[in-house]
Amino acid sequence: MVEKRPFDVLNHSLNQSVLVKLKGDMEVRGILASFDVHMNLVIENGEELQKGEVKRKLNTVLLRGDTVVFISPSNV
Repeated sequence: MVEKRPFDVLNHSLNQSVLVKLKGDMEVRGILASFDVHMNLVIENGEELQKGEVKRKLNTVLLRGDTVVFISPSNV
């Protein structure tokens, strides 16, 4: 298996649907538009999720890197 650095994985996820878990049990799903070295994320077509259900539409959102718990590919 080829080792990958975290930013390699994020680069591979650009323009793909991702699920982002934030501190405080908030989850955001959308298209990863960009990120920086501080893990600040720009999500397009964002949706706030609560218990797996869409709570509200967010459109474009900037997520501060120090609030991110994890980023995962989303199958939606």
